[in-house]
Amino acid sequence: MPPPQQWQRPPQKKSGMGVAGVLGAVFGSLAALFVLLVIGIAVIGNASSSETSTPVAIPTYDPDEYEHTPDPSDRPTERPTERPTERPTERPTERPTQRPTQRPTTPARVSVNTSLRNNTMYRAGSLPRLNCRGGNVNQFNHGQLKALILKTGRCMDKAWQPILEKQGIRFRPPNYAIASRKGRGACGDYPSPGSMVPYYCPRNSTIYASTSALASGVGNAPGYGEIISWHGGTISMMAHEYGHHVQNITGLMNSWWSSTLESSSQSGKLALSRRLELQATCFAGMWMRSVASSYPVSTAQRSRLFWFYGQVGDWPGRPRDHGKPANNNLWFRQGWEKSKTYQCNTWLASSSTVS
Repeated sequence: MPPPQQWQRPPQKKSGMGVAGVLGAVFGSLAALFVLLVIGIAVIGNASSSETSTPVAIPTYDPDEYEHTPDPSDRPTERPTERPTERPTERPTERPTQRPTQRPTTPARVSVNTSLRNNTMYRAGSLPRLNCRGGNVNQFNHGQLKALILKTGRCMDKAWQPILEKQGIRFRPPNYAIASRKGRGACGDYPSPGSMVPYYCPRNSTIYASTSALASGVGNAPGYGEIISWHGGTISMMAHEYGHHVQNITGLMNSWWSSTLESSSQSGKLALSRRLELQATCFAGMWMRSVASSYPVSTAQRSRLFWFYGQVGDWPGRPRDHGKPANNNLWFRQGWEKSKTYQCNTWLASSSTVS
């Protein structure tokens, strides 16, 4: 997920030394890095200003005009026409180091479209409103935070499964590997060195996370628990990771990876990465809206979430692979306010909204 804009953790008194900004994650993991700086009353001021952005104008979706067969030319405009001879060697943050070994599981039906722009999942519509309570959880307690992640993960299953299966997409829930400190997953260490981010690994459909890293951070990377007391920020990030799982089982991720391999330019690869990440952020907005009344997400907490997404994104000196802060805010709000899968079609959006 998007790194913060050169956010720095205050120096520790014992060391007496300054610290560097939060490190970007490696090209080995689909993950989320939502880091914000909460400074008293300034949070309220920024939250209010973030709500003035305008949602993306996605073309009206008419199922009767839906194309049921994949379109070979269905590629983002940034895709170069020349196919590279080998896989990319650069390391945009938080990308899988290898192509998913399993093709997305979908019924053997010609009508299931796995392309980026006309994917069948865009017909799925809104997520059902479910009863999914967050409760009073101490983010610094491994058992409590792990239980919350797994509990809300099951809520995400109940939300996404029916609307995808209705469109003929075979659903399977993701797996979870939640450690108290650190571990090694199929797509690398979790968390990555110097980072506190969890990640989704498409090779085995697993979301990896460290509760201590999420709460207290790693090295110079601050944890969510040090920045925001409400656990909804962490869970919205986990909803983003779940969004990558949705992209995987619907074929979006496989189509993204194919397009990435076919891209011969760094700018083309980064543009594809931004569209993928911002789409997962839009899916996260959809899910948080679906449980707003029960979790609950109050008006004040909603404003905090909007502000939260307006503080993360690509900052100077790092790869432009997640989108600038204004567009992270825009796409989370897109999912929250529009609340339909086709409204998260970043592949049809103008380049300015995914920059």
